[in-house]
Amino acid sequence: MRIIVVEDEPVTRMDIRCILEDAGFEVLGEGKDGFDAINLCKEHQPDMVLMDINMPNLDGISAARIIRRDKLSKCVVLLTAYSDDVFIEGAKKVGVFGYVVKPIDEKGLVPTLKIAYAKALESETTELKLHDVTNRLEERKIIEKAKGFLMQSQNLDEDSAYQKLRSLSMEKSCSLRVISEMVLLQAEKGRKK
Repeated sequence: MRIIVVEDEPVTRMDIRCILEDAGFEVLGEGKDGFDAINLCKEHQPDMVLMDINMPNLDGISAARIIRRDKLSKCVVLLTAYSDDVFIEGAKKVGVFGYVVKPIDEKGLVPTLKIAYAKALESETTELKLHDVTNRLEERKIIEKAKGFLMQSQNLDEDSAYQKLRSLSMEKSCSLRVISEMVLLQAEKGRKK
């Protein structure tokens, strides 16, 4: 797994790097604040970012929000000395996949990161499926509208309207959605005249 470590304490950062490399992680870079985290993510597109919350200049929660929003890494895990509800709620709101409380337990860190990454991949798969279903639903609506327009404007039954769209799709080597969108554009132009 390709990872970036962001921690403002150099000794802690070095310890984390050693633990991760010993466990087979590829540490792509290290940073000391949230700005470093964002820049390193833009440069390397890591699988995961392990980042402290309380850092100078830009804190870990704010950096995590940007990293998640801009999809700069699949997984963000926060590292902190604080287990207060305020920090936990902030972490949940930005969509991190893990929260590790210092001092770091060597035996617990690696399994925590592996589970967090598995959850991130699972979440990504779910998002892709949702996006696919949403696209198909939108496509279905467009085709239904185009079919409805053809039924009304050309006095066709539903099957004939659909067959007309399909034959246009094959004839023009365009998807059914593209043909349907063109039919609806023509319908819109006709209404504006």
